[in-house]
Amino acid sequence: MRLTILLPIILLTQCSKVALDEKSFTEIAKNIAKGWNEGNAVYASKYFDEDAVYEEPPSNQLYKGRKEIFEFFGGETGFERPMRMEWHNLAFSEEKQIGFGEYTFALNNQYHGIVIMKFENGKILKWREYQYQSKLPWDDFAAESRFKTFE
Repeated sequence: MRLTILLPIILLTQCSKVALDEKSFTEIAKNIAKGWNEGNAVYASKYFDEDAVYEEPPSNQLYKGRKEIFEFFGGETGFERPMRMEWHNLAFSEEKQIGFGEYTFALNNQYHGIVIMKFENGKILKWREYQYQSKLPWDDFAAESRFKTFE
């Protein structure tokens, strides 16, 4: 009798999990950049799970939980100068709920990098970024002109 009561609850819990598609992932990534570019930490951090981890290995930057991430993004007061975030390439695996993006970010210095985002129930659970400080524009940094498109 107890299993009869629990089974619908277990099934309902399993069915209520949110899985993102590529379009939703792209929208979230662009909205995080929008929040940073506008100095809106509330808007940018709302896409992170309450228990999210934001890191630049090996623990160069490590923030645990949406509250710490919100503060890292500028918190209530923001930053003296505006942040600038631009995505160059985004990709998403719907099956694994993992997204990737190449970016340029600037605040006090300019960085080019890549981030891997793991999603659970439509929120970012893990953000891991690797970045390099560079004054070069993205196309020169990434040597885009050396790659030819195949037609």
